[in-house]
This record gives sequence, C-alpha cells and structure tokens, in this order.
Amino acid sequence: MDIVISIAPVFVLICLGYALRRGGIPSAEFWNLNDRLVYFLLMPALFYVRISTAELSGEVVLTLASVLYAGFFLSIGYGVILALVLRMKGTVATSLFQGVGRFNTFIALAVAEALYGAPALQIAVLAAAVLVPVVNLTVVSLFAWWLPRPGARPVVAAARGLATNPLILSILAGLAANWAGLGGLPVLHETLSILGAAALPIMLLCVGANLKLRGLKGEAGPIVLSALGKLVVFPAVVMGLALALGVDAMQAQVMMIYGALPTGVAAYTLSRQLGGDAPLMAAMITAQTLLSFAAMPIWIALGEAVFF
Repeated sequence: MDIVISIAPVFVLICLGYALRRGGIPSAEFWNLNDRLVYFLLMPALFYVRISTAELSGEVVLTLASVLYAGFFLSIGYGVILALVLRMKGTVATSLFQGVGRFNTFIALAVAEALYGAPALQIAVLAAAVLVPVVNLTVVSLFAWWLPRPGARPVVAAARGLATNPLILSILAGLAANWAGLGGLPVLHETLSILGAAALPIMLLCVGANLKLRGLKGEAGPIVLSALGKLVVFPAVVMGLALALGVDAMQAQVMMIYGALPTGVAAYTLSRQLGGDAPLMAAMITAQTLLSFAAMPIWIALGEAVFF
C-alpha cells in the first residue's frame, strides 16, 4: 500500500493531463508546445544536472546495461517470434515491436524519485542514457526490415537523429562535465537545477495529454500481446537477471521500474514517420499506460520483497 500511495501522484498527474487536454484547457497548441519545451529544454537540463554531479562507476553502468539490454532484446525477440508465427502484417508487427521494447522515460524518472529519492533518480537517468540509443537504433532497424521502402535509409536517419538528440547531447555534456570536475559550476548548475525540477510534473501532464482512449477499440490481439511482452516478459527477465547477478538493491529496483514501464509516446510519432500503424500504436500506448497503474506497483513490491 505504501508503494501505491508513493507513486499515485505520478499517475494522478497523467490523468490530470488527459482531462485538461480533452477539456480543451488551455488549447491543443499549448500541449504541443509543452512537448517541445520538455524535450528540448527541461529534460536536457535534468539529465545534465544529474549526470554531471553523479558518482559515476563503470561497474554500475555495466550492470545496468547487462540487465536492461537483456530484458529489451528478449522482449523484442518475443515480438519477432509472435509476428512470424501469427503472420502479422508489417505495419502491425512494427507496432508490436515498439510496444514490447520501448519505454516511457518520463514515468521512470518520476517514479524512481518518488519512491527512493535523488540517488534513485540519478540511477534512472544513467539507465536512460544506456537504453535510449540502443532502443532507437534497434526499433528503426526493425522498421527497415519489416517495411522496406525503395531508396529509404531509415537506419542512417536514426543515427543522424541520435547525434542531434537533445537528450543524448545533454547526457554527453553531463559526462564531460563530470569527468572534468565541472559538474557544480555556480549559476549554471543552479539555473539548470531549477529547470530540471520543472521537468517531471510538466512531462507527466504531457504524457496524459497524449493518451487516446478512443483507439482502444482497435485490434485487441496485438494490444494484449504487446502489453504481455512489456509488462510481464520484460520485468520478469529483469528480475531474474538482477537476482542471478546479485545486483545492488537500489539499482535492481530502478531496473524493475524500467522493466514495468509502458511503451513511450515517441513510438506513435515514429510509427507515423516510418509508415507503421499509428492508430494501433496509439492504442497500445494508452492501454499499457493504464495497465501500468496496476502492474508497476506489483512489480516494485515484488522487487522490494526480493532485493531488500
């Protein structure tokens, strides 16, 4: 019950964002601009501050990468096998791959901080730094394989996008400042800390604003299969590996949070850009976000029982 109470405000803010958007408050344009504000300014500020002042350890990064990559690639494998066995159309298959593999970083950061404070938030930021490039390149490569387009070079475009991604650039800048001992520069650090503090509540409102309940009337099969892969297979693999490797309790719990995350809203945009089934992707995002209200507390409670 304590876990539910601790993370309830995260999901209340998501629901509030949905209600405000559907009520036309203040306007659709406002929410679109807020998405950009979070992506280009607030989240990079948060990432830079947390990474530049973190106590970095190669062992921690290696552990995060080992466990989270295993969970991600096994979940993607689950999706590929289902797509082949069920002979899914390419557009449906690509939605399934994103549904089982992508994650909502915003929710991860908010839940980690709500439950375990600043130390967990720093680990969550490092986990995002480890996952973001690999997840994006893998998903775009699967699009290229399942939905080939003459003359298109989506993998190259994805690599170029990563090289100019504000989150990736802020991670690299934070690492450089950390290694140079410049993480706490006066004025800059305080300014970015204030911006970073604004990131979590605003981005959670934006997550809710982007949910689309009407899409849930779409194809039930792929929606259910994607939810099983993301909210059951992924966290189960993460828990098993964290146990086998004897991972530190705090790190393991942050990994469990990532394992139980719903797929990210960026999956909808990518699906539209690369010719996937965007309405189905929107339905998967919404269904998983709603299901994670129940699934995440269960997995986190199991993690606390096992790791602490």
